[in-house]
Amino acid sequence: MLFDQIKETANFLQSKGIKNPSVGIVMGTGLGAMADKIENQIVIPYKDIPNFPEATVEFHKGNLIYGKIGNVNVIAMQGRFHYYEGYTMQQITFPIRVMKALGIADLFLSNAAGGLNPEYRKGDLVVINDHLNFLPDNPLRGISDPQFGERFVDMNQPYNIELMKNILQIATTQNTNMSTGTYAAVMGPNLETKAEYKWLRSTGADLVGMSTVPEVIVANQIGLKCAAISVVTDECDPENLQPVNISEIIAVASAADKILTAVLFETIKSL
Repeated sequence: MLFDQIKETANFLQSKGIKNPSVGIVMGTGLGAMADKIENQIVIPYKDIPNFPEATVEFHKGNLIYGKIGNVNVIAMQGRFHYYEGYTMQQITFPIRVMKALGIADLFLSNAAGGLNPEYRKGDLVVINDHLNFLPDNPLRGISDPQFGERFVDMNQPYNIELMKNILQIATTQNTNMSTGTYAAVMGPNLETKAEYKWLRSTGADLVGMSTVPEVIVANQIGLKCAAISVVTDECDPENLQPVNISEIIAVASAADKILTAVLFETIKSL
């Protein structure tokens, strides 16, 4: 059933002119400047794509964009899906499986995240080098079709080392400070309490957010190389916690978006 839906969706997108993308991009909350860097665009709203969910978060535009970055064919999600929206893990990760069926080999993801590491400040960029999955479900549950890969997916190195190195190297050439850290995925949509931030930090997490990990799990199952970058949108120090709202998070993410886009743009061009 899932395989047939993926095939139907891929065939539809190919009929709209999406041919042989090699890179997939997922743009997170408040992070959409990459869309303007894609040339020769074909833009398809999610609502027009068979089997696709629709983005319900007001600041996620809900478009699939195909085009070129340099000489590289890319396909980008302008807005993603979240567990807190009420979608299943299979729905959340369905676009990743479709992008694989269309031909991508590399996947770049971005997100807005809370900074648990006391060294992080608002607007910092952090390359995710590992994650902690505190979500209440798993996108591989119930799926055992060998066409998708192993059921018991190895997660020894979920984020590709070479892609991470490329990102960090290009950031250095652009005089952009970028660190690495561990991302904790939680359900949301509420932000955390002081006690929860304290506990999350004790687990080894540097960042906390509500996305990305399901997509990375599926990417590893289906053989995609992936890299992810977080924009730190709020400082989650439980001893000095300040009220924050989603408007402020969006504003901080948007301010850092140009820097993030510049790094990803050059990284993708270099592939």
